[in-house]
Amino acid sequence: MNAKFQRVIAEKSAMSTTLERPAMRPELREDDPRARAAARAAQIRDDNGGMDEGTDEFYIPKGMVPEGWVYEWKRHTIWNQEDPAYTVQLAREGWEPVPSSRHPTWMPSNWEKGSIERKGMILMERPKEISDEVRRIEYRRAREQVRIKESQLSGTPDGTMDRVAPTIKKTFDMPIPEDL
Repeated sequence: MNAKFQRVIAEKSAMSTTLERPAMRPELREDDPRARAAARAAQIRDDNGGMDEGTDEFYIPKGMVPEGWVYEWKRHTIWNQEDPAYTVQLAREGWEPVPSSRHPTWMPSNWEKGSIERKGMILMERPKEISDEVRRIEYRRAREQVRIKESQLSGTPDGTMDRVAPTIKKTFDMPIPEDL
């Protein structure tokens, strides 16, 4: 009987090691508060891009924009008034508000609107293909305007003297003040 009793006790002790009860209460003390404060300070610095006055409030990290799309900040309100005609124009050009659910950290947790807004601006998206096409059209229009002005400068009406072709400088050099 002694061997049987020892065997039962050995079995119960083996079972008790495998069926340990989980802790019922969480730890009462936090981790080191100085380490937690340092980690939070590093996170704030990373999110803000530094603490100087020159932080760009409208900066969008390239990795946050989905592949094949373009993000741009567009005017949403002026003096807290929306411009419905401008909103319709943006929609016709293919712009749609970026849903705040896509980037939840960019807006407060209690934000009820479905878009991302900052200082009267709204973050909008459009397919990159459309944005590239619009840029090509704008570039072509700008080059055409320059070509027309060049021909106006060098041309003269019929029956008048020939004009000497002007020298046209197509760059702009802005002087930088020395006291800066």
